[in-house]
Amino acid sequence: MPAAAARGRRASAGRPKTGKPNPIDVHVGSRVRLRRTLLGMSQEKLGEAIGLTFQQVQKYERGANRIGASRLFDLSRVLDVPVSFFFDDMPADAAAAPVEDEDGGVTYEERSGGYEPDPMAKRETLELVRAYYRINDPSVRKRLFELTKAVANAATIEAAE
Repeated sequence: MPAAAARGRRASAGRPKTGKPNPIDVHVGSRVRLRRTLLGMSQEKLGEAIGLTFQQVQKYERGANRIGASRLFDLSRVLDVPVSFFFDDMPADAAAAPVEDEDGGVTYEERSGGYEPDPMAKRETLELVRAYYRINDPSVRKRLFELTKAVANAATIEAAE
């Protein structure tokens, strides 16, 4: 009999034996962070709204703690998004990741190649978007947009040479 069963608890389903968070939990947490940051809400304010400490919110956002269905529903209401938002844009490898059963029968494979986080979920991107939309003059905003595209295109051409 496994030790967890002997104590009357279920095995940690979905948690890889490596101790790394489940990729789905990491994705859902990153979507919580994305939406919270887009709204300009602190971890503390989000925690207060759903009855948690900011440390618990941090753990959710890192994927260290799994978000239960009722908590996900609460988050969707506070963050004003449908529950499906948290699963949008999930990488195929996370969605197809095997899950351990209660007996720990299936384990995760070690994935080769570094995971590159979605650039849209980075703080730098969010700050850039916020700053961009604080520019009141639409013509200035459009010129900045065109300049940014031109610099990116030049860098792409230069890298290809």
